[in-house]
Amino acid sequence: MRKVLIVGAVAASAAIAAVAGYAPMTPVKAQSEKPEQVETAIFAGGCFWCVESDFDHVPGVFETISGYTGGHLENPTYRDVVSETSGHREAVKISYVPSKVSYETLLGVFFRSVDPTAAHGQFCDRGESYTTAIFTLSDEQQAQAESSSSEAMEALGQEIATLIEPAGESYPAEGYHQDYYLKNPVRYNFYRLGCRRDAHMESLWGEDAHRGLVK
Repeated sequence: MRKVLIVGAVAASAAIAAVAGYAPMTPVKAQSEKPEQVETAIFAGGCFWCVESDFDHVPGVFETISGYTGGHLENPTYRDVVSETSGHREAVKISYVPSKVSYETLLGVFFRSVDPTAAHGQFCDRGESYTTAIFTLSDEQQAQAESSSSEAMEALGQEIATLIEPAGESYPAEGYHQDYYLKNPVRYNFYRLGCRRDAHMESLWGEDAHRGLVK
């Protein structure tokens, strides 16, 4: 199913967001040259615009790239993925500096920025391409992801639907999807507010929602 884009008074979205108490955050990701030691995490959390935005606000994250992971079609396009025929999920490849943030910490941020109990999509986006997943790049990541999932299940008292599996081929999404929240802040904020992503997270996780993000 295609991403549900809220239509209507887009130009008024900033004012609506302010009234609702939602304030866009300022990215904290590094903008300098690439550090010597960088590691990778790959998370699928529904709309990759939102996942990218969230992880750009985690200290120690150097770069985020929206893309498609977990499917069977080579070089998929956005249309292929949202048609639910390619097997891919919208996912974000996260480059981080391990001396500043650990993979375990990123897992904690991930689980508290999604609804890991939802099996059929995230928020207003439905379909396999919008379901949550952790694509691991080593046995150590696999073990840590499974441990973090168990911790989330204990914290919520509900079954966790998030897939955990070794990463296959990942493909970057089209250029217009990259840094969408920075290029199109009004449309992005209106979409995120309309999908009630943050309101749902606060209802599910309470004060622990968005743990690890810097506003």
